[in-house]
Amino acid sequence: MKTQPTTTSPQSQASSISNAFLFMTVTLSGGAVMILELLGTRIIAPFYGVSLYVWTALISVTMVALALGYYLGGFLADRYLRLRLAHVILLASLTTALVPFISGPVLEFTNPLGIRGGAFASALILFTLPLTALAMVGPFAIKLATRDMQGVGRAVGSIYAVSTVGSVLGTLLLAFYLLPTFGTRAIIFSLSLLLLLLASILIIRDKQGFSGAWSALPFLTVAILTCILTANGYARPSQPAKDFTVLHAEEGHYGWVRVVDDERKGFRLLLSDSSVLSAMEIAHGRTLLGYQMILGLVPQVFRPTASQALLIGLGGGHVARDLKEKGLTTDTIEIDPVVAAMAQQYFHFKPTGEFIVGDARFEIKNLKKHYDFIIHDCFTGGSEPTHMLTVEMLAELRNLLTEQGVLALNYVGFTKGEGANAVTSVYKTLASVLPNIRVFITEKGEFTDFIFLASRQSLMLDPDTQDKATKWLQDHEYAMNDAGGIIITDDFNPMESMQVRKAESYRKIFMDRIAPELLLL
Repeated sequence: MKTQPTTTSPQSQASSISNAFLFMTVTLSGGAVMILELLGTRIIAPFYGVSLYVWTALISVTMVALALGYYLGGFLADRYLRLRLAHVILLASLTTALVPFISGPVLEFTNPLGIRGGAFASALILFTLPLTALAMVGPFAIKLATRDMQGVGRAVGSIYAVSTVGSVLGTLLLAFYLLPTFGTRAIIFSLSLLLLLLASILIIRDKQGFSGAWSALPFLTVAILTCILTANGYARPSQPAKDFTVLHAEEGHYGWVRVVDDERKGFRLLLSDSSVLSAMEIAHGRTLLGYQMILGLVPQVFRPTASQALLIGLGGGHVARDLKEKGLTTDTIEIDPVVAAMAQQYFHFKPTGEFIVGDARFEIKNLKKHYDFIIHDCFTGGSEPTHMLTVEMLAELRNLLTEQGVLALNYVGFTKGEGANAVTSVYKTLASVLPNIRVFITEKGEFTDFIFLASRQSLMLDPDTQDKATKWLQDHEYAMNDAGGIIITDDFNPMESMQVRKAESYRKIFMDRIAPELLLL
C-alpha cells in the first residue's frame, strides 16, 4: 500500500483563520494593488514623463498581472495544499521591497526602447511579480472561505466585493494622505513591511499549516531578507550625480520636483520629473530659455500700455519678473504647490498679483477681472498638457482678455515632418477663437519653440522700425497655415499621439544634458 502524502485540507486551514480576518486580508491586498499601480507613475514618470503612454503601460501591466494572478492562485490553491496564503503574501512583500532597488537599472536598460516601449517594458519588469502575488490572494481566500459547493457563489462575491472596497480605500488613502505626507520610497517600503506583518499574523493563526518545527524556516529566511532590504532602502541616501548639486528635492502633487545646480555651466535648473520648468544663469539670474525672453518683449512691442497680465504655468517665475520690469502686475496660476514654493525660494520670484495654486482649467472660472496680456505656458514630460489646448479652454481665456488684449501661447514642436500637424492644430484651434494671429519661433530649425500671439485686434509691427526687439521679432516670424491641422476639443483630442515625436526628441535632448541619476527613485 502506498503511503499518502500528508496534506492539510482547506477546511482545517479555514478553521484557524476566521472569515473576518480573511476579509481584512483581502481588503489590504486590494488596497496594495492600487497603491502599487499608482506609485508606478512616480517611479517611471521621472524617466519617461507623465503621459497617456505611461498610464496605459501601468494599467495594462496591472490587468495582465491580475489575470495571471487569478489563474495561478486558483491553480496552486487546488493543486498544492501545502502552499498557504501566508506564502503568497510573503512573496508580495518581498517583490514589493525589491522595486526601488531594481528600478534604476531597469529604467536605464529599457531606455533605448523609447517612451512607449520603455514605459511598458519597465512597468512589466518592475510590477508584474508583486501585482501577480497580490492577485493570487483572492483565489486562496475564496478556497478558505468556501465550506461547501452551496456557498461558492456567496464566497466569491464577498471576496471580490471586499477586495474592491480595499482598492477604493487604498486609492483614497494614497492620494489624500500618503503621497502629500510621505515620499514614494517610504510608502513602498512601509507597504512591504505591512504585508510582511500580515503574513506573520497568518502564520500564527494558521496552526495547521505551520505546525512542524521546520515549517516556518523558509518563511523566516525570506522575512529576514525583506526586513534587511527595507531597512537599507530607508537608510540609503539619494544617489549623487557628478557635476550636479541637488539643492532641494521634494515629491510634489504631480511629480518629483528638484532644484539642481549644474556646476559645470553655472546654471540652476527647476526640474519636474523629466521636464525643465526653468533654467537660470546663477551669476546674473537671467533665464536661459529663449521663449521666455520673447514673451518678455511682447508687451512693449505690441501693447505698451498694458498693465494687467495673467501667467498660466509659473515655472521659475522669470516671465512674471520680466513683466514686472515693464510695469505689469501679473496674476499667476501654478498647478503644483512645490513648484510654486521653489520658484520663490530658489529663483527670486515674488508675486505682484494674485498667486493661485491649482489647475488652470478650474481656477480661471473663478477669475473676475480682464487682462491685457495672458501667457499660456504649460509644459510637462516633453509635451504640453493636452486638456489645456482645447477650443473650450482657449475660449475661456479669450473671455478674460480686454478688447485689445493679447493671448500668448508657447508650444514646442516641429516645422515639418511627423508631429508638425500638432503645431498646425494648435494654430487652427487658436484661430477659431481669436481672428488675428502672428507666430514667432526661437530657433530657425526643425525643432523649436513656437510663440503664438492672438488677439481680437490686429497685431502690427512697424517694418521701418530700428527698435532691436521689433527687428528681432520680424526676423523670427514664422508663416503658418492650418493645413493638416484639426480643431482640438474636449471631445476629440488626439494631441497625445501627435506629440509622441516631440516628447521623444525633447527627452533625448534632456537626457544628454542631465545626469540620469537625478531621475531615479
